[in-house]
Amino acid sequence: MPRITPPVQKISQRLHVTQDLQADGAVTLDDKQAHYLRNVLRLEVGAQLFLFNGRDGEWRGRIAALGKKNAIIETEQQTRPQDTPSDIWLLVAPVKKDRLDYLAQKATEMGVGKLWPVNTARTQGGQLKHERLQANAIEAAEQCNILCVPEIAEVTRLQDALADWPQDRALVFCDEAARVGDGLAALDDLKGRKLALLIGPEGGFDTAERAALAAHIETHAGSLTLSLGPRILRTDTAVVAALALLQSRLGDWSR
Repeated sequence: MPRITPPVQKISQRLHVTQDLQADGAVTLDDKQAHYLRNVLRLEVGAQLFLFNGRDGEWRGRIAALGKKNAIIETEQQTRPQDTPSDIWLLVAPVKKDRLDYLAQKATEMGVGKLWPVNTARTQGGQLKHERLQANAIEAAEQCNILCVPEIAEVTRLQDALADWPQDRALVFCDEAARVGDGLAALDDLKGRKLALLIGPEGGFDTAERAALAAHIETHAGSLTLSLGPRILRTDTAVVAALALLQSRLGDWSR
């Protein structure tokens, strides 16, 4: 009888891990990830998937054991070297739970290197859960072929973030009160600079915060006020719009 060649498995699943990745290594997954492989993805022993950790690039692995409490993935070959992590910081006033999930996912997809929630006088979001933000960022990185997961900073008051601001990082303050077109021309001068983007609450910044931001821009070279157009945008929409603008003019979209 003719020999039947088994079909080549098309690998589409990617999994973020914290352990080091190397040739002929083994990674032990916890019970949550084992449950995901077994009961959600319906994978079995022998199935292949991609692993990444944000340090060692992407690796093809094969499930060597899959139990109820853990799973063991044997790493076979590096499929992509590690790329350079993004250095764009996103400072944003938290919003309500579902929209904050969306915000963390889209910020990851758009190439943020650090997501930094900042409380302001008019912040309307509820209690912020660091682990939930991290989980949403990891999920977005797994689904979107990204090799790095952004750092999720602890929530900080805006005043405290500005008080300890590094002099070598330019802050782009997206101001709904700015005149349409403000800041666009000045963006080109920030090419090659370390960048941070500030998106405020939907109630806007109060008088004291505006004064603090004006003083910051005055004393930190390169920091500027930027208009996002004639419409008032919700916070999560403003995040996507502003990151698209920065990436196209200054980031990896313009390489």
